[in-house]
Amino acid sequence: MTSHLHALCVDANDPLLVSRFWAGLLGWETADDPDDGIVLAPGDDTGFRLRFLPTDAHKSVQNPMHFDLTSASLDDQRAVVDKALALGGRHIDVGQTAEDGHVVLADPEGNEFCVIEPGNAFLADCGFIGALACDGSQAVGYFWSRALGWPLVWDQDQETAIRSPHGGPKVTWGGPPMMERAPRDRIRYDLALPAGGDQQAEVDRLLALGATRVTTEDDGHGRVVLADPDGQEFRLLPPRSR
Repeated sequence: MTSHLHALCVDANDPLLVSRFWAGLLGWETADDPDDGIVLAPGDDTGFRLRFLPTDAHKSVQNPMHFDLTSASLDDQRAVVDKALALGGRHIDVGQTAEDGHVVLADPEGNEFCVIEPGNAFLADCGFIGALACDGSQAVGYFWSRALGWPLVWDQDQETAIRSPHGGPKVTWGGPPMMERAPRDRIRYDLALPAGGDQQAEVDRLLALGATRVTTEDDGHGRVVLADPDGQEFRLLPPRSR
């Protein structure tokens, strides 16, 4: 049984602060979860949760993943930006130009995200979270397509994108050149198996696709830590009992 993208994990010095920001901006609710952290569950077809985990490490470089939020009109784009600022976000400069139509912001701990201008055809049917935009190679796009069973929806000039057959956001990779990485990425994936899944068989499948082991044993909670071909860590959660 293939694992699915269960959650996007975000390391935070103050998980409650950051989770409240994203709950307010996305309109998501706190959810019960048998694993660790503060968890927000989507009220739409996003398909994965947000999990906020405590860390003492402070953000030092730009994250290799960020959300692209969509807007229906210029007024709607301004309203999303104003809401984010009211919740504790701020404008940041990552090299965008005055001609760029998107607005670049950061949450209270500096995690970057964009509010995309209206009329973006690539994200037209993807919902409020249009994409999880990632810094990464073409090879890693192929890896995640096979790992999750999500088809490629873009593959051109070393840029790739995949999307769940059930809809929701696209996940995109921009290809080289790739940015400086922190010793540990602050945003990572949690994959999960359905009840009855064989975790060791899934580990073996992911390794055969190009993943590597970060730990030789699980973390004591049945969660196995792996890395994709670009070195991005992710966790494989054990099968649910029900």
